[in-house]
Amino acid sequence: MIIGPKKLLQLVKKINLVENLDQRELKNPEGAGFDLRLGEVYQIEGKAFLGKVERQTPSIKLLAQYDPQKINSFIFKPDSFYLVTTIEKVNLPLNIAATFIPRTTTFRSGLFLRTGIAQPGYCGKLTFGIKNEGPVEVEIELGARFVFAVFSWVDGGGEKYRGQWQGGRITTKKKEVQV
Repeated sequence: MIIGPKKLLQLVKKINLVENLDQRELKNPEGAGFDLRLGEVYQIEGKAFLGKVERQTPSIKLLAQYDPQKINSFIFKPDSFYLVTTIEKVNLPLNIAATFIPRTTTFRSGLFLRTGIAQPGYCGKLTFGIKNEGPVEVEIELGARFVFAVFSWVDGGGEKYRGQWQGGRITTKKKEVQV
């Protein structure tokens, strides 16, 4: 069952479900979840290896980062893929998972978001893939809303996320044995 904004705001206050929420979300959330904002943009470089036991993700280069003291933006070039993070961090208890979908203005502009689910017990900022699949450059201000988070109860409780991405890291430094 999807958790509505009234209950979500209670959980933000009670268990710090989402950190660094924008005032708009804290005072007047819309729909059945929270909009999250663009925090960092990375380019991936090098190579990756995804094996049965070991994995290594590509190295990354920071291209842009949100600074609340100034207005800055990033231009997503056509046919280019990036990793992006949110300003917000989640702290999911064992009975809540979060799913992410792009805001409609994100895909109406040609940007396609590659998202997943944040498992129960995951804590940290969120990383997504984003690709400009449209024919035009798209400029986004850092701090602008770009993805919508939907929170759901996990009936019967969930198993705690044990993966190596806990805490919000973005890439590996070397080959790692999977948990």
